[in-house]
Amino acid sequence: MRGLKIGIGSDHAGFVFKEAIKEKLLIEGYEIADVGTHDEHPVATAPYAQAVAEGLLSGDFEKGILICGTGGGMSISANRYPGIRAVLCFNPFTARMARSHNDANVLVMGSRTIALSQALELVDIFLSTPFAGGKYAERLKYLEEIEKKVGKIFEKRFA
Repeated sequence: MRGLKIGIGSDHAGFVFKEAIKEKLLIEGYEIADVGTHDEHPVATAPYAQAVAEGLLSGDFEKGILICGTGGGMSISANRYPGIRAVLCFNPFTARMARSHNDANVLVMGSRTIALSQALELVDIFLSTPFAGGKYAERLKYLEEIEKKVGKIFEKRFA
C-alpha cells in the first residue's frame, strides 16, 4: 500500500496528531495531501472533513484520515457525503473492522480520547487491512441504495 495517496486533515485539537501521523507516513513512502489546519488556532472541523471527503470523491485521494478532539465532529461532517464511510476508531479492533467489514475510506480519531502512540498504531492497521468483501459487499450495496434514495428526497425537498 506504499505510494497510496492519503488526504489528511484536522482541526486545532488534532493538529499535533496530524503532524506526527503525516511525518510517519511520509517516511514510510505514502503520498500525503495535508488539507489543514496548519496550526493550533481554534477552527471548525467541517471545512477539513469537507476537503478530505471531496478529495476522495474526486479521486485525488485513495484514503483519508481526520482528527479532532473527540473524532465526533469529523465523523459527522465527513459522513454527510455519499460514498464516504468515515469511521471513528479508538482501538485496534475498531480500526480493523472499519476496513474489513465496512470498507471504510476515512479513519477518524480523537486526539483527546486516545494516546498518540495508539493513533499511530490505528493508522497502520487501517492502511494495511483489506476489505473482506463477500457478505460485507452486499451490505455496502444496501447502503449505496439508501444514499441514492436520500439523494432523491433531498433533491425534491430543496429543488
